[in-house]
Amino acid sequence: MTGMQAAKRTEPGEIDAEVAARAVRRIKDYLMRHPNEQTISVGGETGTDALIVPRQAVSLLAFILAQAAEGRGVSVVPSHAELTTQQAADLLNVSRPYVIGLLETGEIPFRLVGTHRRIRFDDLKEYRHRSEGTSRDAADELADLGQELGI
Repeated sequence: MTGMQAAKRTEPGEIDAEVAARAVRRIKDYLMRHPNEQTISVGGETGTDALIVPRQAVSLLAFILAQAAEGRGVSVVPSHAELTTQQAADLLNVSRPYVIGLLETGEIPFRLVGTHRRIRFDDLKEYRHRSEGTSRDAADELADLGQELGI
């Protein structure tokens, strides 16, 4: 990704939790009072022109602030971003060698940049979606089997 950042991250505790909690409450209150407003005007304290922000971006900001208020870190990743195997492993909460195995078996598409594997975030999301569906199906089958066996 030439000249572009793959992700923007804040570490846990990097944003003041109290300030974040106060801000998220104000944003949520505003959005509830203006349910049909698709652009939000943010007034500046210096009397300059208001900043106009799309509603979806304000909702995303509220989510980030809610996580920060809980002391959690947050990563924002563009859907077209390409991730390293370590970044993909972190997002899936698995080891890097496990991700490499998934790449080598064709479970997740990737491309080589020199000798380095790069994974599109969209492809990683698609794999996670498929994987969660498979896990749900397996859990449902196990529950059915348990009912048949009376346990």
